Amino acid sequence: MGSSEFAPTIPSAKVSGLFIYPIKSCRGISLSHVPLTPAVLKAPGMQPLKICLSKQHEVTDAVTVWEWTGSALDEGAEASRWFSDYLGKPCQLVRFNTASEVRQVDPDYVGSKHHTYFSDGYRFLLLSKESLDALNELLKEPMLINRFRPNILVEGCDPYSEDLWTEIKISSFSFLGVKLCSRCKVPTINQETGIAGSEPSETLMKTRSGKVIRPNAKNKNKVYFGQNMVWNRMESSVKGSGNIIKVGDPVYVLGKVSSAAEAAA
Repeated sequence: MGSSEFAPTIPSAKVSGLFIYPIKSCRGISLSHVPLTPAVLKAPGMQPLKICLSKQHEVTDAVTVWEWTGSALDEGAEASRWFSDYLGKPCQLVRFNTASEVRQVDPDYVGSKHHTYFSDGYRFLLLSKESLDALNELLKEPMLINRFRPNILVEGCDPYSEDLWTEIKISSFSFLGVKLCSRCKVPTINQETGIAGSEPSETLMKTRSGKVIRPNAKNKNKVYFGQNMVWNRMESSVKGSGNIIKVGDPVYVLGKVSSAAEAAA
């Protein structure tokens, strides 16, 4: 992993958007700063569903995300009915059971000390506006950032600069850029209508596949867009009210590799 001896004094970018996804695969929420307070869920034609974060829960077994299977906390019959009625098939809303379960981030990339919950694989996904703009120039119909579901959107850098970033400081937080984000079919789904198409996968396969940007590495048929990150707690200086990231915060790159071909993926 590339690294520099001294911290830069000039930021490489700034935070231009912050997004959280309280429920896997549901609509993201745009924030001016984090963290978030208890959730209220909304959907067209439905009364809002309020989720109490302090109630007692029943435990549900055999919940699976990718390679992980474990128990989760059932959010109750009202939440199940709400999702079942809206989606037209039996559903259950569950929360990660932090009291008894651990889901590790892939130790091949970050060792065994980093954990996540029901996210795809990593706690944080960073993407630059410039990368989105560069992709949109190639698409017949430009796409909104919500197709790609980042947590942190930055701007002020060159397109795809984030491919190279291995150590990033934002506010009092230090992050490790650990793996280029290989994209599944979710970006092909219109976030407003739920209808899937062929883009941006077709264009990304031509411009951002492993074969194109990492020709000497494995996974040549995957497409990459964004940088997966973990919070480097040992290097973070969070004190008092310093545990907040805000839109407008400068982004400092403390370490990077020289090309996407050298990045982990």
